[in-house]
Amino acid sequence: MKILIVGGGNMGKTYADAFIANHAVAQQNLYILEHYPEKVAFFKSLGFEHVFFEVGDYVSHMDVVILAIKPQDTGALFPRLAPLIQAHQIILSIMAGVRMSSIAEALPSPKIVRAMPNLPAQIGMGMTGFTSTDAVTKEEIFNIQNLLNTTGKTLYFDDESKLDAVTAISGSGPAYVFYFMDAMIATAIEMGFSQAQAELMVEQTFMGAVHLQNTYNLSCREWIGKVASKGGTTEAALRQFQTHNLHGLIGEGLRAAWLRAIELGK
Repeated sequence: MKILIVGGGNMGKTYADAFIANHAVAQQNLYILEHYPEKVAFFKSLGFEHVFFEVGDYVSHMDVVILAIKPQDTGALFPRLAPLIQAHQIILSIMAGVRMSSIAEALPSPKIVRAMPNLPAQIGMGMTGFTSTDAVTKEEIFNIQNLLNTTGKTLYFDDESKLDAVTAISGSGPAYVFYFMDAMIATAIEMGFSQAQAELMVEQTFMGAVHLQNTYNLSCREWIGKVASKGGTTEAALRQFQTHNLHGLIGEGLRAAWLRAIELGK
């Protein structure tokens, strides 16, 4: 399988590194197209063999073309790619908010996959939702999922509109976690801990809680019940959260992100 990654930014490099590290693609079969000369030199310095500054005939020989560019760059790039795209090629887009119909209008392949990864994909702990056009076969979906799984876990959806919700939940999700962690760290410092002490306590608490959730088959509410004893400290904190409807506010935030994702895709 020959793969071209268009765009050598953070996610483009994430996929390139993950494919090689997980032996999903042989290095000689991985191609990178990068707009900036300094990044071309950078990738070559890392040992990547096929790194290009310009669109060329090599595009026609790819099995998968991954679009890891900013949506605003498509206007200049797509007209140069289009004459070289073949109908059998799979176009895998990780561009936020760009519908498959828009890609299909610009590039002459009916085989389009759209994926929404999140930031932890950079360390192999990502969550990616993806979908595809009807022209993509089950075998091809399986192959694409294997590629995406090199950066974490994946979920396939038949309905493209689900990716707007994926964006709101897992795409933006790391920022919500960091927001809550930041509030806990700031409060710990107010209580007299140093920055380093506060960060260690909060970071380890989050890591431990997630590992517990992954290790045992209990719901979040069941875990809350195990931590919160009647009349105790945890219950005092939870009572404040409930008084100010923190649960509802979080839901409102997620819905706002969801609606914004829908709006950006129009």
